[in-house]
Amino acid sequence: MRIALAVLVLVAGLPWSAAASGTIRVALVADTPRVELRGTDIEINEIGACERCAGAPWRVDVVRAAAVRDSVEIGGKRATGFRLRSDRAIRLNGREYAGGLELLVNGQGLAVVNELPLEEYVVGVLRAEMGDRWHAEALRAQAIVARTYAAYQRHLNHSKPYHILASTAHQQFWGRVIPASPAWDAVRETSGQVLRWEGELFPAFYHTESGGYTEDPRRVFAARNMPALRPVRCDFSTGSPHYSWNLDVRLTDLAEALRRNGVDVGSVVAIDVTERTPSLRAAAVTVRGSRAAARLRGNDFRRIVGYDTLKSTLFAVAVDGGYARFAGRGYGHGVGLSQWGAKGMAEQGYQARQILEHYYPGATFGWLDER
Repeated sequence: MRIALAVLVLVAGLPWSAAASGTIRVALVADTPRVELRGTDIEINEIGACERCAGAPWRVDVVRAAAVRDSVEIGGKRATGFRLRSDRAIRLNGREYAGGLELLVNGQGLAVVNELPLEEYVVGVLRAEMGDRWHAEALRAQAIVARTYAAYQRHLNHSKPYHILASTAHQQFWGRVIPASPAWDAVRETSGQVLRWEGELFPAFYHTESGGYTEDPRRVFAARNMPALRPVRCDFSTGSPHYSWNLDVRLTDLAEALRRNGVDVGSVVAIDVTERTPSLRAAAVTVRGSRAAARLRGNDFRRIVGYDTLKSTLFAVAVDGGYARFAGRGYGHGVGLSQWGAKGMAEQGYQARQILEHYYPGATFGWLDER
């Protein structure tokens, strides 16, 4: 597993560079009709109005905000956005967030945006994506990948109200992490370090479990300019709870899910995987019904069934009675780093650099402030 990569030494205690400590804008929720935040002595300021027009800020312990037409309403006052400040953390949906929070009009609803230092954000990603009990080398590998992905999204969305979503659509984010968490060590020890593809930042995708083989991102994502990341074999995660799985879905439920997504085939009578990728994932699925047949991209079929229900597109399926019975492996899209594979490699003595060499062949190591 000797891949030509630029030499990078992971040194504990490196100072955070100015670029690495730049901020990132994270949408904690992106399109909700209303939201409630709690804290202590939260100061509320209107965004974008002149001081004379906006009036004095006010302070509360509970903020209840709603989207009303093209504005955000808090306590009877409406604006295109409000900024929240507090000396203590502000709580949302059971988690605590430090730094500034903004409530902004977003689509038909509102967004809650947390602006904070990029490195602090990466700590929150590690806590949410891996926890803080996994091997230190796996955490360091995840830190570099999470930082790369975040920096890429920040560059891509630099002119938008927020850069990245705190969800599985982008990266999960824990919020404020206690100082004793090993996630802080992993981020400090990899400060400013990123992966690059042909010298540029790229979306360093990762997933929960590969099921034995990773996938070429160009076969999964429809976006342009995906890196030509070569799939690799992964023998390090056979102990994962997601390595193999079975799922039974009622055909009536499947037909209804298809209808809700604009695919009306009538009663489902057969499901066939009609095209597979080199890693044997379902590239195309044909659903035959009492009224019609539909050919779907494998990833679209998984989305319709539910990403957390149908764990991956690495499956076989058969109709049996009133059920579609799936037998599959892995969890997630299969591109880039397998988190359970990284865990297995770390436990076998591999270092973070070696883990990343394995899952991102052809990438090089670099620094966030490189131009």
